[in-house]
Amino acid sequence: MANTTARRLRERVRCSRGATLVEAAIITPLLLLLTFSIVDFGSVFYIYLSLESGVSQATRFAVTGNQFSGMTRDESIRQAMRQATPTLTIADSAFTFSHLSGGAWTNGSGGPDEIMKVTVNYTWTLMTPLIRPFFPNGQVNVVVESAMKNERF
Repeated sequence: MANTTARRLRERVRCSRGATLVEAAIITPLLLLLTFSIVDFGSVFYIYLSLESGVSQATRFAVTGNQFSGMTRDESIRQAMRQATPTLTIADSAFTFSHLSGGAWTNGSGGPDEIMKVTVNYTWTLMTPLIRPFFPNGQVNVVVESAMKNERF
C-alpha cells in the first residue's frame, strides 16, 4: 500500500499538466506592466518632443513681432504654439513670457532688440497604475523653454 501511494505521488510530481497555465498567470501581469510602462514612456517622450518643437516655433513667431488679427501679442504666441502642437491641449496658465531687461528676467514678451523667453509648463498624468506612485500625484511635469532676440518690429 505504501509502495502504491509513493508511486502515485511520483507520477503526480512528474506530471506537468497545468504548469503552462501557472506560468502564464505569473508572466502575464509582468508583461502587461512592461507594455504599459513603455507606452507611458513613449507618451512622455512624444509630449516632450512636441513641446520642444512647438515652443521653438512659437518663439520664432514671437520675435518677428507678428500677431494674429484681433489678438494681443501674448495671445498670438499662445495660438502659434497651439497650432504647432495640435495633439496637445495646453492651458493659458501653462505659458510664461519673460524678457531680459537690465541683466534680469522680467515678465512680459519684451520689445525690439530684447531677448525674449517663452516657457511652457505641461503636466501629463501617467496611465499605468503601478508606476503612478513613483511620481508626485501620478503626473510628470514637462517644462520646455526657448529664448531668442526680438527683431526690430
